[in-house]
Amino acid sequence: MQTLADIKEILTQFGLAPRKSLGQNFLIDHNLIRKLIDAAGVKAGDCVLEIGPGTGTMTEELLERGCRVVAAELDAGLCRALRAKFAERGGGGGDGFTLVEGDCLDTKHKLSEGVIAALGGEPFVVVSNLPYGAATPVMSILLADYAGQCRGLFVTIQLEVAQRLSAKAGTKQYGTLSVLAECVAEVEVVGKLRPECFWPRPEVVSAMVALRRKASPECEDPRGLCALCQRMFEKRRKQIGAVLGRDVAWPAGVKAESRVEDLALPELIALWREMGAPSAES
Repeated sequence: MQTLADIKEILTQFGLAPRKSLGQNFLIDHNLIRKLIDAAGVKAGDCVLEIGPGTGTMTEELLERGCRVVAAELDAGLCRALRAKFAERGGGGGDGFTLVEGDCLDTKHKLSEGVIAALGGEPFVVVSNLPYGAATPVMSILLADYAGQCRGLFVTIQLEVAQRLSAKAGTKQYGTLSVLAECVAEVEVVGKLRPECFWPRPEVVSAMVALRRKASPECEDPRGLCALCQRMFEKRRKQIGAVLGRDVAWPAGVKAESRVEDLALPELIALWREMGAPSAES
């Protein structure tokens, strides 16, 4: 597995440097990399989507375990380095490694065509040191829209985002992301990561999070539920009657005077259904 010296040598060889604008903080603690992969429970033959592979440190370990890795990398310079490093594995899927150059997302609701093609319709697990700026949209899309394919996410993210994922009603971290995560997954904070676990050191504390998809979501349309929740959370301090109107037939436990931050998942689902289960497009 790559050491910090190895990472610096690779970057120097290709005339590169960490780009803060892309959230490039390389995870350099080998024990934590193994711990995250262990949490994912991946084995030989499993398909893994890695977003932001950097110089390929985690990629190496996944390949050593026999996984088929689809790596999506936005930085063109790092793509050159990855192609050179994994040339013997085909680079295009010939021997377990496929590199997709560019943004992993095409739209706010869809993976890129390149990633979709590389995954080939297989079930997959996400194992990634996610770039901070991409973490929330990527997780939201995969949780809400890829139930048939994405079996779980095992990622490093900002501790603040991890707290939002696991937040419950009545807390300041509670929001639409919390509702989505609880609706479709079991959330576990695997561990906290100090800044010195990365190079360059970020200015925030990070966390490893496991999101294991539930056999069935708590409601039939998580994206539609989240659209309603987002509408209310945008005005979280207002009474929901002022946001949704007073002529709603409020379900048990919900009143016009309620605030969305105080409503637990079952109450939010009941409200969504009472309102006719509006979809994200409505």
